[in-house]
Amino acid sequence: MATASSLLEPLLHTYVPASRTDESLKNDLVSHCQEILKSHIGQKTETNFSQLTDLVKRRLLQLSPSGASASKFTNLVARLLDQPVLSRKQESILFLFALSSLNTRQPPTIQIPVLTTSFPSRRQVQQQSPNNISSLIGEDGASSASRLKEYRLLKGVSHMNESLLVRDTLYLMQGISGKYVRFSSLKDDEKNLVFGGNSKNSISPSTQALILRLAELGYLYSRVENFVRKRESAHGVGMIEQSLCHYLQIQLTEYYRLIAVLETHLSCTQRESADPPSSVNEETGLSLRRLDVWVTEWRLRMRMMSVCVEGARDSHGGALVNLIHSYTDNGDPFVRRFTDELLEEVSRPFFATLQKWLFSGELYDPFEEFFVTADSSHGHVPYVHPSSLPGGISQMSNEGVFGGFSGDAEDLSGHRENGQKLWETKYRFRKDMLPLFVGESFGRKIFSTGKSLNFIRYSCLDSDWVVTREKMSNTGGILEYGDIGGLERSIDTAYQVASHRLFEVFIEKFKLLDHLSALKQFLLLGHGDFADQLMEALGPSLARPANTLYRHNLTANLETAIRSSSALRDPVDVLRRLDARMLEYSHGEIGWDVFTLEYKVNPPIDTVLDLEAMEKYLKLFKHLWQMKRIEKTLDKGWMRVTGGAQKFIRMPELEFEWHKVRLVMAEMIHFIRQLEAYCRLEVIECSWKVLIDFLNKKEGDLDALIDCHRTYLDRIAKKILLWNSKPGKEEVLLRQLLDIFAFILQFREATDNFYNFCLTESARKDQEMDAERGLFTGTPKESDLASSQEHLAGILGRLNEYGSGFSERVLVLVQQLQIHPDLDCRFLGIRLSFSDYYKPRREQQPLQGPAKA
Repeated sequence: MATASSLLEPLLHTYVPASRTDESLKNDLVSHCQEILKSHIGQKTETNFSQLTDLVKRRLLQLSPSGASASKFTNLVARLLDQPVLSRKQESILFLFALSSLNTRQPPTIQIPVLTTSFPSRRQVQQQSPNNISSLIGEDGASSASRLKEYRLLKGVSHMNESLLVRDTLYLMQGISGKYVRFSSLKDDEKNLVFGGNSKNSISPSTQALILRLAELGYLYSRVENFVRKRESAHGVGMIEQSLCHYLQIQLTEYYRLIAVLETHLSCTQRESADPPSSVNEETGLSLRRLDVWVTEWRLRMRMMSVCVEGARDSHGGALVNLIHSYTDNGDPFVRRFTDELLEEVSRPFFATLQKWLFSGELYDPFEEFFVTADSSHGHVPYVHPSSLPGGISQMSNEGVFGGFSGDAEDLSGHRENGQKLWETKYRFRKDMLPLFVGESFGRKIFSTGKSLNFIRYSCLDSDWVVTREKMSNTGGILEYGDIGGLERSIDTAYQVASHRLFEVFIEKFKLLDHLSALKQFLLLGHGDFADQLMEALGPSLARPANTLYRHNLTANLETAIRSSSALRDPVDVLRRLDARMLEYSHGEIGWDVFTLEYKVNPPIDTVLDLEAMEKYLKLFKHLWQMKRIEKTLDKGWMRVTGGAQKFIRMPELEFEWHKVRLVMAEMIHFIRQLEAYCRLEVIECSWKVLIDFLNKKEGDLDALIDCHRTYLDRIAKKILLWNSKPGKEEVLLRQLLDIFAFILQFREATDNFYNFCLTESARKDQEMDAERGLFTGTPKESDLASSQEHLAGILGRLNEYGSGFSERVLVLVQQLQIHPDLDCRFLGIRLSFSDYYKPRREQQPLQGPAKA
């Protein structure tokens, strides 16, 4: 049997784990199994099987006297014997018969011989050693529980009384170790249970599982309590986290009150019972299972609080509110109700900060928990009156509304930059701190509303901001988590009121529309007569080297141009801000390269007209000023060419050359006029119409106004400068256009040289005619005649070169404009070549050769 014993031990270790450490128990079990194997079960199969079937038939006849069940059983047994699949047929029928006997209320009266011969009698059991496990099994068919009870009595082992375990469990539910069951460690993350007792008093596995389930509350309670205690003693804990701790403390107090009630109930039960404290009243006593029913809801509460505590370790402010709000997406009504109750408490500091920001523009957030954060490095930039501007026409003079133009553009650059930063960077929107129940769109409105109120109060110095605040406060009630619909209505109303007031302040108090119009009229040359007068006054000076120009001369010419044009009717505040200056220049540059107009703005207007926007205005002015120069140059050249043609009647040999000059110049005039009309009508005026419509609607906030102005300015810059959106080709057309401008100026200079040559040659011929009449006014030298012919050939060569170069480049420009991604630029190409003049030369040539039959 050594082999059988070695095979039984692993089986016993698997199904009876206690036998792994208890050597006596293992030996008893092995001995009992060996006795079963030695029994005569399975022997004398035919006799025992026949006897077993007879017993079953008699049992069936007792239950069904008609005999139908017995006949059916006989048929089934016959079929079973013919089946080779089942090898142990007798044991299977015996097992089924035993199960049918257990289902009856009365124990079966028929004794099965196989069973009676398999197990020893009670007398044999008493004669055997009490350590033998086989003594538990008797021939009376007792249940396993009663047999196990008899075994424990024989072994002297009993279960620990439940009332003692209830007392310990109440301690465990508070995170405290009991007398018989204790925590293995005081650390929150290492609280494993250790069950005490001795060999005489044990705790059953089912009871251990129940105690472990109840001890979970103590583990969770300790985690939550430690979190609250640490936060109370820590520094810099935010208000939202403080609210969370306050709510958790209230819940812990309620839980502790429940524990106190249970302990009182346990004590009263033990005092009222006549039995010793070790027994529990089955009707009113506090058992472990009853205790588990009592704390079922609190187990869910503790789990939720533990989850919140775990999330609060890494979350802060609005992110913590978001974390708790995410738990509301749960199908369990209890979890949703608990989370809503928790959010109601935790979100109170958030809504207090929100109400102050939304209705007053004040941000009180010492722990940076709000989704709006402030940059303390930016102070409030007050409004500067135009009379205190360091540059420009600064004050009234005895001669009129103009005084001296002084200062430099950089004088206000600091103010511009600060005004821009005050709006754009003083307050920042933090999406990670925005609660989910608010939503990003409403969060942006909240951010804009508070920023607008703050800007109105501190930057615009609006005396009516208190009225605006009262109007907003009256429209909105108390903000709270339970009224999300009311919160959204309050946000919408406050946003509309604040935005409308900010528009009114900018347009009515600070005259934003006047400043935008001034930039359009002066820097974009909208005042045509002013641009012409300024060109006439500055033209001779700007043709000189840049290092010979002086600031006071430029400002004097600017004042003259204003007095001589319709710009004189503009508001005084606008004219005070206009100034003329020179950009940084290098060696060899002339005044045309460095001259510019400047319009000075101060806070809070510089929030819209920021430094980047003013740089774009200056870039556009330089380009438009260059176009104006080309236009005036061609006008003067055309006047000279057409008016002076009658003076050269004595030079018919040059009439054809003058005709070609007039043709090329007319082509240039057409080009520059179409380009100016495109820039003025189709670009500037159309873009201005969109901007004015937006200002008249007064919708949106200051950010929307800034974006609208930037869009207006970007559209103008891209279309006037012929910007191409394709990478690497952004400024290709602009460089070609500037190249065309250079050819026009060179052609205009060559035309002046040709005109002067014709005057000189005409004077020489007059001398010859005078000499023929006897009047000696001078005799031309032969060398002068030869050099004049060489000079004429050089002039005509340059005219042809510049004229053909201009046409070729315009042809390339038109072709590229026709495939430009912008529709207005394509229309410009059509206007420049409305009669298909600038077609490629190969398309203009007719087909050569006779047609073949």
